[in-house]
Amino acid sequence: MVAALLLSVQMFPPATAVALPVQGRCVGVSDGDTVTLLIGGRSEKVRLYGIDAPEKVQPFGERAKLYAASLVFGRQVDLEREGNDRYGRTIGKVYVSGRSLNEEMLRKGLAWHYRAYSHDAGLEAMEQTARRGRLGLWTDPSPVPPWDFRRSVRTGRPAGAGAQRAAPSAMATGLASVGTSYRGNTSSRVFHKRGCRSFDCPNCTTAFPTRQAALAAGYKPCGACRP
Repeated sequence: MVAALLLSVQMFPPATAVALPVQGRCVGVSDGDTVTLLIGGRSEKVRLYGIDAPEKVQPFGERAKLYAASLVFGRQVDLEREGNDRYGRTIGKVYVSGRSLNEEMLRKGLAWHYRAYSHDAGLEAMEQTARRGRLGLWTDPSPVPPWDFRRSVRTGRPAGAGAQRAAPSAMATGLASVGTSYRGNTSSRVFHKRGCRSFDCPNCTTAFPTRQAALAAGYKPCGACRP
């Protein structure tokens, strides 16, 4: 009998568990690719899978945020979880009334297909269609991808015309000369303002010209100095 049961398990192994969509209400929109959902009484920050929207200080950044908010803020949505990123946020696909928020951002030309983390041919096709139609950010002949913009903030090297428009004063004076207003801890990913007791910590080697630049680079505000 035992042998028969073992044989049955080998022939018909248990099906792989599939994560089912969960429902929640959108209670926050950080930008064009990050929303906060209230699920089962708990808030969950979700980074939209497969897309990367302009940072809020970039051209079309605020427009992307407002469009995402117009679709989902205050509404019931479905979430398909895909995993977690290095900041602990959920990576997922968000649907409202059957429409994919991830896809809508691409269709309107308000996000890039995030090829570094997605090989979805459908998302790639949506970006290309928006490019050909010169929709949204594609009205700019040479828009700066947000990953390049974030790298420019970290390194202090301009990412192109789009970054210059986003922060003209910083680019005009040089990031190095104005970047000491805020410093980021490369280990904890927390940033501090001048005067904070942690401003000169050993790992606080990343300089930011503005608070927005630190947030755009993925750093969190210090709980003590509240920059």
